[in-house]
Amino acid sequence: MNKIFFLSLLFLFFLHHQAPAQAEMAYQEPPASIIELVDAPTTPSMSISPRNNRILLMENPGLPTLEDLAVEELRLGGIRFDPRTNGPSRGWHHTGLMLMDIDGSNERPVSGLPENPRLRNISWSPDGQKVAFLHTGEDGIELWWLDVATAHARALTGPVVNAVLGNTFNWLSDSETIVYTAIPADRGEAPERPRVATGPVIQESVGRRAAVRTFQDLLGDAHDEAIFDHYTTAHLHQTDLEGNSTPIWKPAVIWSFNVSPDGQYIRVTTLQKPYSYIVPFSRFAHRYEVIDIEGNPVRVIADIPVTEEMPRGFGATREGARSISWRNDAPATLYWVEALDGGDPNTKAEFRDQVFFMEAPFQEEAVAGFKTNYRYSGITWGNDDFALVNEFWRPTRMAKMSSFHPADPAAGLTLIRERSVEDRYGDPGNLQTTTNEYGRSVLMFDRNGRDLFLVGQGASPEGNRPFVDIYHFHTDQTTRLWRSEAPHYEQAMRIIDPDRRLVITRRESVEEHPNFYLRDLRNDQVTQITDFPEPFPQLRELHKEMIHYEREDGIPLSGELFLPPGFTPGTDEPLPTIFWAYPREFLTTDGAGQVSGSPYTYTRLGSTSIVMLTTQGYAVLNNASFPIVAGDTGEPNDTFVEQLVANAEAGINHLIDMGVTDPERVGVSGHSYGAFMTANLLTHSDVFVAGVARSGAYNRTLTPFGFQLEERTYWQAPEVYNAMSPFMHADKMEVPMLLIHGADDNNSGTFPMQSERYYDALRGHGATVRLVMLPHESHGYRARESVLHMHWEWLEWFDRYVKNRE
Repeated sequence: MNKIFFLSLLFLFFLHHQAPAQAEMAYQEPPASIIELVDAPTTPSMSISPRNNRILLMENPGLPTLEDLAVEELRLGGIRFDPRTNGPSRGWHHTGLMLMDIDGSNERPVSGLPENPRLRNISWSPDGQKVAFLHTGEDGIELWWLDVATAHARALTGPVVNAVLGNTFNWLSDSETIVYTAIPADRGEAPERPRVATGPVIQESVGRRAAVRTFQDLLGDAHDEAIFDHYTTAHLHQTDLEGNSTPIWKPAVIWSFNVSPDGQYIRVTTLQKPYSYIVPFSRFAHRYEVIDIEGNPVRVIADIPVTEEMPRGFGATREGARSISWRNDAPATLYWVEALDGGDPNTKAEFRDQVFFMEAPFQEEAVAGFKTNYRYSGITWGNDDFALVNEFWRPTRMAKMSSFHPADPAAGLTLIRERSVEDRYGDPGNLQTTTNEYGRSVLMFDRNGRDLFLVGQGASPEGNRPFVDIYHFHTDQTTRLWRSEAPHYEQAMRIIDPDRRLVITRRESVEEHPNFYLRDLRNDQVTQITDFPEPFPQLRELHKEMIHYEREDGIPLSGELFLPPGFTPGTDEPLPTIFWAYPREFLTTDGAGQVSGSPYTYTRLGSTSIVMLTTQGYAVLNNASFPIVAGDTGEPNDTFVEQLVANAEAGINHLIDMGVTDPERVGVSGHSYGAFMTANLLTHSDVFVAGVARSGAYNRTLTPFGFQLEERTYWQAPEVYNAMSPFMHADKMEVPMLLIHGADDNNSGTFPMQSERYYDALRGHGATVRLVMLPHESHGYRARESVLHMHWEWLEWFDRYVKNRE
C-alpha cells in the first residue's frame, strides 16, 4: 500500500475517533441485558401494625424520569425543596398500598387512593386501626388517612401541608386526632428578588474561630432569607378524621414539633433570627418551647444561638440543651442533654454530658440526671424501673450501654457493656422494642418483665448469620433462640410475640429471592407470608461467591466475586476484571480484617450496580475490602495511598491465582469516597489499566477543615492532604480515566467543581480523560435516562480501555 495513502487513512481514522474538547450528545443506552436489569420490578416495602396483627405493603415505583428531576427547585438554608408543592424536591414515595393479616391471609388492596398516588410519611395510629400518610399532588401536599377495617383511604386536607423542613404530622394518643403543619392561609405570593442590589453582602469574623466543613445550598443574602421565611413558615393545625381542621398557636418557622405521649402538650422548635450564611438551617438559632394542645404557651425551655463556632473534632458538639424529647413511657416528661466539657472533645473531662428532666406542668426547674463518660447518643425507654442509655466516643470508636432508673435518674448508671464498634464479630445485637399504649417505642420485656430480646447481624468469619437471643438483664447472660443457617440468609424483622416466640423474618438464598416469613422459634416452623415476583430471573446462572485473601501485612480481606454464566476458572481464558470498593478507616487490624456480608444472599442489584457488567463478559469483585488502618502515628490517613495500593494488589494477585483475572485487563471504579480511591489507585499504582470515578472529591484543599474521618485540618497536616489529593499528582496519571458527576451534587465536599477542575488538570498534562456531567442529578443518580447513560459510559470506557485494549 502507498505509504502516503496509508498515513492519510490513519489520520482520518484518528480524526473520526477523536472526541472534541466539549461536546453535547443525546442520552445513550447500554445493551438490552443491562436495561432489563435497570428496569427490573421493585419489591414492596413492609410495615407492621403496632399491635402486630396487620401488615401494610407499600408499592415502590421504578426510576423517575429526567422530567421529574427537572422541576423547579429552590436551594436555601442547606436544603432543596419544590416551591410548587412546599415539600422536598427529590424525595422517594410509594405508588400503592395493600393490607393483609399478619399470617399473610386476607390480602386486600387499599381503595380510594388518589389518581397517580405519590405517598410517603406512612404512620400507624397508636391503636393500629388507622394509617396516616401524605400525598404529593400537582398543586401541593395533602394529608390522608386509611381505615384498616375497610381498607379505604380518604383525604383529610387539601394541598395545604407544609413539608419543607420535614416534620409534618403527629398522631395524638386517642388515635382520632392528628396535628400537622399547614401553609398559612394568608401567606400570599413569594417575594421577588430586587432587580438592583441595595448593597453589598458582608460577612465578618472578629478574631473568633469558626471552622466549618463545606456545605452547599446556603443562604446568600437578605432576599434568600425572605424566600426561606416565606416557604418555611407554617401554622400548626389539628384535625379529626372527618377533616374538621382547627389552627392552633401562631405561624412560625417551625423546624420540628412533637406531641407528648398523653396528647396534652406539644414541644415546638422554631428557627430564630439572625440566620447564617455559612452553615445550614440546622445550626441556625432556635427556640425550644412547650405549648398545650390548644396552642397556649406554657414554657420556653431553651434559646440556642446560631452555631457557627464549634470546637474541632468528631466528638464536638455545641453548648446548651440539645435533643429535647419526650419520655416515651411517661405521659408528659421532657428530657434533654447538655455538654459538661464545653462541647470540646479535646478537653480532658471525666464526664462529657449530663441528662436533664422536666415534668408537666413544667413550672419547676429541670432535674439534673445522670452523667455520661462518653458523648450521649440516645435513650431506649422501658418503664420507671429500667431504661437504657447509649454513649459513643468517636476518637477511640468505643461505645457504652448502661441501665438507669427513670424514677431516680440522678442515681447513676449501671454499665451493661462497653465495646469497640469496629469489632463486628463481638456485636451482641440490638435490644428489641415494642409499642406502648401511647404508640411510642419502648423496650420489649417478656411477660414476667425479667428478660429482653436481642436481634443482630451475627457477623462472623464465615459471613453474617443473623440471630435472636434472650437477654437476662438481671444476670447479664444471653440465651440463643435462633440463628440463620446455610444455605439461607434470614434476618429477624420484628418479634411479634415474645412469649410465643413468633418472629417476622426476611428470608433469601443465592437461588431464592427475598420474601417475608412467619417463624415459630419454639417449634422451628416457618410459614411464607408474601410471594413477591422474582426481580432478576436472568441472573440465576450468574456465579457468586465470597472470596477471602490476605494483604501483604497479613490483614485478612474479602469481597464478593461475580462471574459470567458458564465461566470456569482455570479452564477458560482469564477475564477482564473490574474492582468496586469504598475505603474505610480503622484503628485496629482486628477490626479491619473482619468479614462483612454473606455468601447466601440473593443477587439483588441496585440500578447503578457495577455487577451488571458481568452480563458483558467481565468478572467483578464487588465490595472488595479496602481498609485503611492506623499505624504507629494513630492516624489511618498517614499511609492512605500505600494501603490503597496494598489492598488492590492483594485482590488482583488472588484473582490471578484463581485463574479468574487477566492481569493486563483490570479496571477499577467507585462512587464518592470510592471515586477518590479510584483516582489515587490510577495515579499511584500500575495494576489497573483504566478507571471510572463517580461523584468524587479530588482536591482535599477544598475540604480544608476535615473530610470523611480525617479530623486534622489542612494547616495541621498539609503533607497528608497533598499526598491524598489526586489533583496534586495529575502529572502522574498514565492510564485512561472517566469522570462522571451529577451537575447538581449537593453532598458536602463533592462539589461538581471537584470533577471539573480535576479534568482540567488531567487534560492539561496530556492524560486520556473524559468528563460526563449529568444534568439535574445530585450525589446519587436517579433519573432513568441518567442511569442508562451512566451504564453506557461505563461499558464503552471499559470495553475500549480494558476488555479490548491493545
